Order: sequence, then structure tokens, then C-alpha cells
Amino acid sequence: MAEVTMYGADWCPDCRRSKRLLDQLAVAYDYRDLEADPAAADEAQAISGRQSIPVIVLPGGGHLVEPSDQDLRAELVAAGLVAG
Repeated sequence: MAEVTMYGADWCPDCRRSKRLLDQLAVAYDYRDLEADPAAADEAQAISGRQSIPVIVLPGGGHLVEPSDQDLRAELVAAGLVAG
């Protein structure tokens, strides 16, 4: 079961970038497509308090909104999902 959940949309360049990094690092994640599942947009906004995407929920309940690759990688290392 994936420990990471990513809320995003295919039209979003930041979403594509974060998704690419997760794939490159072989991190299992549950992808919630806001276009295919409009209720997921409400979930993402409830988590982040913002309308920006991607919203990436990490183990332990922390989350990132529109993270840089460097910030996302650092959080994945801190969570023990990838080697430092």
C-alpha cells in the first residue's frame, strides 16, 4: 500500500514534475486525479487550505504544496522512503 498520496492533474506542470520525481525514485504513491475525481479537489483543499496543486501527503500526515524537487526529495528521505 502506498504511503504517499498525490493530488494533481495532467495539465499541471508542477504535478507532472513531482510525479516524474516520484517515479524516478521508485516511490509508491496513490495518485488522485482532480480531473477524473472532482471530489479529490475538495480533499486536496481541505488538506492544504489552498487551491494550489500538487498536494503531496506524506507518511505521518504531513503534506507539501507545489514542492520543488529538492524539497520533495528531502521530505522523502526524512520519511525513510528513499536513501539520502
